[in-house]
Amino acid sequence: MKIDNSIVDKVAGLSKLEYKGEEKEAIKKDMERILDFMDLLNEVDTEGVEPLKYVTEGMLELRKDVAHTDITKAQALENAPSKDSDYFKVPKVLSK
Repeated sequence: MKIDNSIVDKVAGLSKLEYKGEEKEAIKKDMERILDFMDLLNEVDTEGVEPLKYVTEGMLELRKDVAHTDITKAQALENAPSKDSDYFKVPKVLSK
């Protein structure tokens, strides 16, 4: 497929980009190379090949969800810019 300026302009508009001069020519060449590669993929014989549902063959083993504490409250509050005994102090974000 031949890429012309109207296609580049349409794709650029959809992606909120602007190409001018040499940039537009470079993008046209890149888009043509991408489409040429896609044509090569279309030539591959996929007859009898089952589509993949998952990349891995088996089911993934999930780890146990075990609660544990890596740091203490005191360690968590050490670098807090503003704190009050056991809590972080943050600016008020809601108004009445």
